[in-house]
Amino acid sequence: MYTMSLFMTLARYYSDYGYYGTRSTSDHIGIYIVLYLAVIIIPLIAQINVSSTFKKYSKIGNSRGLTADQVARQILDSNGLHYVEIEHIKGNLSDHFDPRTNVVRLSDSVYGQTSVAAIGVAAHECGHACQHAESYGPILLRSKLVPVTNICSHLWYIVLIIGCVLSAFTIGTALIYVSIAMFAAVVIFQTVTLPVEFDASNRALKTLANDGILEPSEVPHAGKVLKAAALTYVASLLASVLQLFRLLLSTRRR
Repeated sequence: MYTMSLFMTLARYYSDYGYYGTRSTSDHIGIYIVLYLAVIIIPLIAQINVSSTFKKYSKIGNSRGLTADQVARQILDSNGLHYVEIEHIKGNLSDHFDPRTNVVRLSDSVYGQTSVAAIGVAAHECGHACQHAESYGPILLRSKLVPVTNICSHLWYIVLIIGCVLSAFTIGTALIYVSIAMFAAVVIFQTVTLPVEFDASNRALKTLANDGILEPSEVPHAGKVLKAAALTYVASLLASVLQLFRLLLSTRRR
């Protein structure tokens, strides 16, 4: 996100000042600065929040002494997903479910840990496994969007810069609009991701409570961790929407 923002700043500087000439500092510079800072600060705050929340509840162990990987195995088996494997991976909060290989991967901060935070994260990833097994609509749509989104997320700002460099020609203007369309595809993907993440968290909390994995007093703690994690997706989407608005605002000035 920060690299993309840097490219965006260079591209916007060139298109706004490099080709059309110097503009009044009181024209749109204020709103550009606000949007630029928001794009950087909003996701950063969300990331700090999830890290601090996870750290806080990592100090609270579950009363049954279960490890996160044991809980993951229990949840998967109870849903008939005996074929889904659990792997230990390096990193911190890099946990994910890989539908291509049917593997739930748990990071160092989760695998083998007994905290309510780790168990909440593990249950969340099992929720994704259940979504795929049940052909949950939003996650199927998200999977179909992945190939296009991967291309657009890596290339949109490059196309934008090339378009700005060639802005004196018709092809340049066309490329700028293509780059905006590519970034819009990323925003759509992030929008589709939200219900997927919220549903996985809801599944996790219901399972932890209904199956008696966590005590009633422990479930809210896991819920706070999952809520903080979900807010990172909300923050990312909000930042992207602001970025898209900044792009559209710029084209309107042409």
